Amino acid sequence: MTGTGSDSGSGPPGGIEIVEICTTFGSADAAEACAQALVRDRLAACGQVDGPIRSTYWWQGKVETATEWRCTFKTTVARAAACRDAITAAHPYETPELLFIRALAAPAYAAWVAASVGEAA
Repeated sequence: MTGTGSDSGSGPPGGIEIVEICTTFGSADAAEACAQALVRDRLAACGQVDGPIRSTYWWQGKVETATEWRCTFKTTVARAAACRDAITAAHPYETPELLFIRALAAPAYAAWVAASVGEAA
């Protein structure tokens, strides 16, 4: 692929940065409640719940396995900290998984995310 502009090799031309925040919950109800709250409070444009998944991890010196539900939120860079704080406050885990992934989104999708959380694109 060849390019001639400053966007060459740096991702999709016109991409706008958004943030995906991923966490897991011990029940579908807890994941769905968190998704509802963050979207209702306009901290996230959407919350996607999938699962069940099987997680294997170290916890307090031993290997544990649990059934969990993954919840992925789409938000803006400006709303990411408030989104994180709301997830942490509502989360039943002592140390919840919180992964922040900055992603380039198509301009129309990024504008929808921004509008959904009450920001100008």
